[in-house]
Amino acid sequence: MKYLLIILLTLLSISCSEIEILKDRSDIKAPYDGSRFNNIEPFEDNSLLSLFKWRFERDVPVWQQVKDQVFFKPKFERSNKLKVTIIGHSTVLIQVNNINILTDPHYSQRSSFVSWAGPKRVIQPAIKFQDLPPIDLVLISHNHYDHLDLKTLKRLDDKFSPDFLVGLGNRQLLTSQGIQHVYELDWWDEYQFKGLPIHFTPVQHWSARGPFDKRKTLWGGFYIDAIKKIFFAGDTGYGKVFKMIHDKYGPMDVGLIPIGAYAPRDFMKNAHVNPEESVKIFNDLKLKKAFGVHFATFENLTDEPKLAPIADLQAALIKSKIDLNNFIAPEFGRVYEYE
Repeated sequence: MKYLLIILLTLLSISCSEIEILKDRSDIKAPYDGSRFNNIEPFEDNSLLSLFKWRFERDVPVWQQVKDQVFFKPKFERSNKLKVTIIGHSTVLIQVNNINILTDPHYSQRSSFVSWAGPKRVIQPAIKFQDLPPIDLVLISHNHYDHLDLKTLKRLDDKFSPDFLVGLGNRQLLTSQGIQHVYELDWWDEYQFKGLPIHFTPVQHWSARGPFDKRKTLWGGFYIDAIKKIFFAGDTGYGKVFKMIHDKYGPMDVGLIPIGAYAPRDFMKNAHVNPEESVKIFNDLKLKKAFGVHFATFENLTDEPKLAPIADLQAALIKSKIDLNNFIAPEFGRVYEYE
């Protein structure tokens, strides 16, 4: 009970101190009522009571720690080829148009607001921080702790001083830590980086750093209009939004699509796709290739067994008659190249 009280007080402090007010903004394209954002297909928020009920009653599978892990230190060269390296969870190194991009960088040991509790890594980032190439651009899909890790962002800022792209309302959280070059985007906004267009798109999700700030800041995915057209979904449930994205931008070459964190289904369905729905996104965007992300990294984040997303993805691909080589659960740290 003592630790629960500490957690609640910490979350309340976070909720009250880290939100940037966006009132008096009449130009916002995402659904916004002057206080909170919403999805294109709104769904009811899970209550705090239902969250605690799930957390205390859940049947948690055992996730084995990865031992004797092999770390990758490839020779990174700026190139016009597309190179994709999944570092772990939703942290992906994208090298394209001579630009080095990181998505949702996370190098901390826990996905949590405290260092002593919360989902813990079972595998370390496949590329050590000191072995990263110079990072030019950081894409942050939303403010959940497994996607927006302030310690990692501060380290990246100190070492590389990249541009950081975030959804509306998230800038203040980063700048409060001294992080520079932070740019906020609304849905369908475009940001030009050295001639490379980056678009912030809707997805079916939500935001929060504590129990009282749900949907106060904007979440989304990123479409990178490079020599290969790349889509990073961040974290999402399934909905008509992906056909809307295709209608606006056309077919895409490579997708980074979540395949994990989907159980229990009644609690997760609205905001987290399962692998069968990940395949629906693949089809909606008319992707040529896709990599699964958001799996096998943080224990007990949700309730599915560690390797279930891999088996479930293969089953979904077979059911949809899609070549298993076109949508893979990638090896963390391996460089995948495309001409």
